[in-house]
Amino acid sequence: MDDPLPPGLYIVATPIGNLGDLTVRAADVLRRANLILAEDKRVTAKLLAHIGATAPMQVYHDHSSETDRARVLARLGSEAVALVSDAGTPLISDPGYKLVRAARAAGLSVHTLPGPSAAIAALTLAGLPTDRFLFAGFLPAKAKARAEAVAELASLRATLVFYESGSRLGDALTELAERLGQRDAAVVREISKLHEECVTGTLAELADRYRKTPPRGEIVIVVAPPAAAEPAGADALDEALRTAMVDESPSRAAALVAEQLGVPRKRAYARALELSR
Repeated sequence: MDDPLPPGLYIVATPIGNLGDLTVRAADVLRRANLILAEDKRVTAKLLAHIGATAPMQVYHDHSSETDRARVLARLGSEAVALVSDAGTPLISDPGYKLVRAARAAGLSVHTLPGPSAAIAALTLAGLPTDRFLFAGFLPAKAKARAEAVAELASLRATLVFYESGSRLGDALTELAERLGQRDAAVVREISKLHEECVTGTLAELADRYRKTPPRGEIVIVVAPPAAAEPAGADALDEALRTAMVDESPSRAAALVAEQLGVPRKRAYARALELSR
């Protein structure tokens, strides 16, 4: 008989498609846990049957109450409780952070078991810069809120990662193309499954492809960061400085124009002094 797990909360990443991606450690914890918290017990039951785990399950998701959370916390001091999502790493566009925060505040043990994440897997497939990226989750469903969300991200110099459903993919790509311009992007779907697919192109090209033929499956959109701005030329710098110096001192005008055009402040100030003479 396996030794019991030490009491505490175990955050367990589960496969996003291929059941073979479950780690040996994750399978061991799920078999030995006293309780498994699941978004949908029907989904998790298939995984547990695959590995021969028989621990009881309890539903835990975004709509779970504070009372539900309190009951879980009461058990963590003496039992091992595993938290899973339907697929991937819990807390990534899934419920759970409030439980983790409450457990830490109560001085209870919290452990994480790393594993599959659709956002990270899509980044590895997309062929876009990965040195700096932002996971933005799902875009809002309503057009106005979606436009505002994309506009907020437009100037960020990082690769953007979104989750999306097939039925909304065309609208999301169209909004991204209109707000972000001709950036390279990728639509990644069915990661680790039989029909895994990564389609690349500009945002406009991808919007045209999927607008009338929405795909099935779980989808990740990956968008390249904005292209680096071309250094401002001498004529553009002079024009901006003359305009700014109508109301500002050369020093203040140089500071404003340097930030606006992305030129070195010393260069802008030296030129401002020349133009002011």
